[in-house]
Amino acid sequence: MGTVGNEQSSPNAISTTSGLQAVVAMVRVRWLRPVALYGFTLWAMLTINFLLPRAMPGDPLLALVDQESQSFVRDENVRQRLAQYYGLDQPVWRQYLAYIGHLAHGDLGWSISQRAPVLKLISIHLPWTLLLMIPSVALSTALSLIAGVNAGWVRGSVLDRGLVSLFVISSTIPAFLIGLFLLLVFSVRFGWLPLAGAYTPFRLYHGVLDQFSDVLSHLTLPMVSLTLTMLGRDFLLARSSMITVLGEEFMLVARGKGLSERALKYRHGLRNALLPVVTRFALQIGTAVTGVVLIESLFAYPGMGRLMFNAVTARDYPLIEGCFLIAGLAVLVANIVADMSYAWLDPRTRRDA
Repeated sequence: MGTVGNEQSSPNAISTTSGLQAVVAMVRVRWLRPVALYGFTLWAMLTINFLLPRAMPGDPLLALVDQESQSFVRDENVRQRLAQYYGLDQPVWRQYLAYIGHLAHGDLGWSISQRAPVLKLISIHLPWTLLLMIPSVALSTALSLIAGVNAGWVRGSVLDRGLVSLFVISSTIPAFLIGLFLLLVFSVRFGWLPLAGAYTPFRLYHGVLDQFSDVLSHLTLPMVSLTLTMLGRDFLLARSSMITVLGEEFMLVARGKGLSERALKYRHGLRNALLPVVTRFALQIGTAVTGVVLIESLFAYPGMGRLMFNAVTARDYPLIEGCFLIAGLAVLVANIVADMSYAWLDPRTRRDA
């Protein structure tokens, strides 16, 4: 009897094992394609990050041979040793292999113009940029989403036409001009907010609240400038998405159930209008990086944008590569987060496991 029982249970065990193997195989197939895609994207980003600075005219040691430059080095042997130290005397393909090898070990190199490790410079400036970018992107997304949903809900009304005109005008004004206008009005004309910087130098703070107030006062104008530059496109996208959702069958069914206007607008309309906005949010990171360079340069804000501007001006290859790497990784991570959010926002985008 024991032998018969074992023979009967064996097919069930084999069936269970086969089922588990099939599930594992399907999960592997499900994740293999996006992992391969993002892996290729990362490699392409690193390659472009390496080639782009070298496509610029001149090189990082150009100032060393300019007699009017403060960095002029008279001794030719010293210049040659510097070129050898930074690997600039090697063929491009050797420089590329060295660049990838250093990245694999977490080494971003040594800044030629600022004579400091690139990783250290980024660690100093990145927190200031995050302090500027995160609330700016969050504010622009939230405000444009709320305004777009309400404008789309009352399409053709006075409110809709007014909001469309306002946000279209704001989207056509460059970030630099918006920041300059705010600077002239609130700093120069009225003197309500600081002109530049991220904090008051040599100021003795009387507690954490005093320090927070000082940093916030310096942050306000750059944050408002960056937020205003991103509002217009997000608003138009949210409005268009809301108008499309209003014509869907599920909205008619929900309205037929007698749901309140608030439930229709936010519980059903807003959630289904979020999908393209989430896609735009991922792209918004790249837009914010571009705006940060202009805004931080205008307000002398000590973030990554200003560091990137100085690096490009000095043709500092390692520093340019480090700054662009952080910006590229931010956009890549934002796209990954957006992809992961799709399934929660719209179950139709989920792949069968």
